[in-house]
Amino acid sequence: MTAGTFDTLEASRDLTAAGMDRTQAEAVAAVIRRGQGDLATRGDIRMLRSDLGTLRSDFRTLQWAVGLLAAMTLATFAGVIAILTLQLPAA
Repeated sequence: MTAGTFDTLEASRDLTAAGMDRTQAEAVAAVIRRGQGDLATRGDIRMLRSDLGTLRSDFRTLQWAVGLLAAMTLATFAGVIAILTLQLPAA
């Protein structure tokens, strides 16, 4: 049974047939129905997995971009040091 398909009428009839008072059976069925609003469906879980996969992919791309930026910064810094070393007279 998935969230949203709970049949309160059938549940209260089953509880009444098992010997529960009708008012109590209806109340129990109503409580169960309200509680189902907080349950995740298989569709919810599939969507969450998909979203997590997308976030993981985006994070990897971000890591790659930051690594590339760091490498470019170090290469630029090394180039500036090399140029300054060639330009400055020896002491």
